Amino acid sequence: MSGSLARTDRLRALALLSPAYLWLMAAVFLPLSAMAFFSFLSDVPFGGRDWQFTLDNYRAFLETPTYATLLWKSVKLGLIVTALSVLIGFPCAYVLAKVVRGRSREALFLLVILPFWSNSLVRIFSWAIVLRGNGILGSTVDAILPWDVRLNLMFSPTAIVIGLVHSYLPYVILTSYLALQAIDDSLIEAARSLGARRRTILRRLILPLAAPGIIAGAVLIFVPVVGSFMEPRILGGRRGTYYGTVIEDQFVAVFNWPLGAALSFILLAVVLGILALASPAIRRATL
Repeated sequence: MSGSLARTDRLRALALLSPAYLWLMAAVFLPLSAMAFFSFLSDVPFGGRDWQFTLDNYRAFLETPTYATLLWKSVKLGLIVTALSVLIGFPCAYVLAKVVRGRSREALFLLVILPFWSNSLVRIFSWAIVLRGNGILGSTVDAILPWDVRLNLMFSPTAIVIGLVHSYLPYVILTSYLALQAIDDSLIEAARSLGARRRTILRRLILPLAAPGIIAGAVLIFVPVVGSFMEPRILGGRRGTYYGTVIEDQFVAVFNWPLGAALSFILLAVVLGILALASPAIRRATL
């Protein structure tokens, strides 16, 4: 009797989950399959063009040092943005989870999720207005300081990092907040009653228990930032040439979809390789 009930429960669970899993498979594997197909073509298979299967697109990456240089540049950008987001986001998440209560927490939560309510292009162009030479930031600094300061961060790597951190910071705040909320306050109080200092509690208790949330937020930030192209193109100008902008150019400007697909798959392989190399450390942190 119990076996039949368990089998019925499994069938019901499968029936409820199957639409979501089927949609995820269609939304993920179908586009990836199409990209994989295009990456092995000599030209796009429509518009009456002649095409054939080839490895020239992948060979172009190996024979052109610029692609590898831009890929490494994008990886460094992802690491910088991820590190800054974690350094800024974790203290914010700790304040939300363990310090403030009631209406104050609701107001701070509203500020955290506010970027999600606006279009990404609106956020990027807002930073362009703030960071340009005679923008809001430069005018404010000139008004405060007694000497003339010509502050112009626009079209620089700093502007790109600022825009990306602003866009992806809520991810690490929310994931860290959920992990910190799961920590029982009595554990912290017990550590304090035993004479542990704040640094010791943070290093030996809070950080290990909150590590899954921090790592989840870091992964959610690193993966899209490595392939980002809007922030580098708008905020970086001529200095905003990264691997993601090159891929966008292949699809939009050059109309070389096969090369763009091959470069995209190489980026996917590199990101998966980095996550695989970091997986032992991730597993130790989450145990």
